[in-house]
Amino acid sequence: MAVRAAVLPAIGAPLEITGIDLPDPGPGEVRVRLAAAGVCHSDLSLSDGTMRVPVPAVLGHEGAGTVVAVGEGVTHVAPGDGVVLNWAPSCGACHACSLGEVWLCANALNGIARVHARTADGTDLYPGLNVAAFAEETVVPAACALPAPAGIPLADAALLGCAVLTGYGAVHHSARVREGETVAVFGVGGVGLAALQSARIAGASKIVAVDVSPEKEELARAAGATDYVVASEETPRAIRALTAKQGVDVAVECVGRAVTIRAAWESTRRGGRTTVVGIGGKDQQVTFNALEIFHWGRTLSGCVYGNSDPARDLPALAEHVREGRLDLSSLVTERIALDGIPAAFENMLAGKGGRALVVF
Repeated sequence: MAVRAAVLPAIGAPLEITGIDLPDPGPGEVRVRLAAAGVCHSDLSLSDGTMRVPVPAVLGHEGAGTVVAVGEGVTHVAPGDGVVLNWAPSCGACHACSLGEVWLCANALNGIARVHARTADGTDLYPGLNVAAFAEETVVPAACALPAPAGIPLADAALLGCAVLTGYGAVHHSARVREGETVAVFGVGGVGLAALQSARIAGASKIVAVDVSPEKEELARAAGATDYVVASEETPRAIRALTAKQGVDVAVECVGRAVTIRAAWESTRRGGRTTVVGIGGKDQQVTFNALEIFHWGRTLSGCVYGNSDPARDLPALAEHVREGRLDLSSLVTERIALDGIPAAFENMLAGKGGRALVVF
């Protein structure tokens, strides 16, 4: 069956909106009609080669929709059910999974090498980060389709699949922010906005948002920021000035640049914690000297998918949404059609705009 999709023909090439031939679901697979998909910076990291995946590929890893068909052996969802797509399904059998660290599953991305669909001329297409959400419909492994939480529109629920799980998990699972602590969030995109709301939910006493764009201050404050700093070489000094010259207890870096990671680390107090969410390239080298590591006693840690277990965390997030503590619609700065994805990518490349949501 032919559907329209956004295809990455080669690394570094512009996305193309085109028709693809999507097969029926096989054993253990689910076909989903997309309601919405988020345009995330991680998709840009795929398109520019920062994260390597087979190409040509259908991108898009954050989405939700309605099941239209299931393959043999699929019992946890049925046609007509709403689902949230999980781009990193855990296998439950590898070493990381045995430790309960399902976000580090060694086999989570095995599915990116499977042939997902074909172009009109018969060229094989791969599924980006497993779920190929930049399309009217997609076929995914059953483990990638999680039942959508009740009471949340599917278009909003799409954001639960990456931005919210990542931002929430960075605050609650990786940094483990405690009530009364001070927090700085670097980067006010979709993940950063989710992290700001999550810091507020955690009971942080001061929440500092940092971004290069002065225009994002209103968004940041609406999400829970008590203070806003326009990023510069003086950012750590500005944050210390807001915290009695101590620095924040926790910094969450959502950009993935060496200079930002270093600034986040320097913005924390002695013994503070920095968690890095942003995906940077191999050329982004962060340096520290041995004496400062000893003297400051700070912790710097990576954070994959918010250190989250989607099956466990989706119900908790849904409860925050239903109780009004977490506003999903506020994470979206632009709602676009499928044809608008290439322009949204150009905006990300230029450092403009926020999180676009493709509504089908």
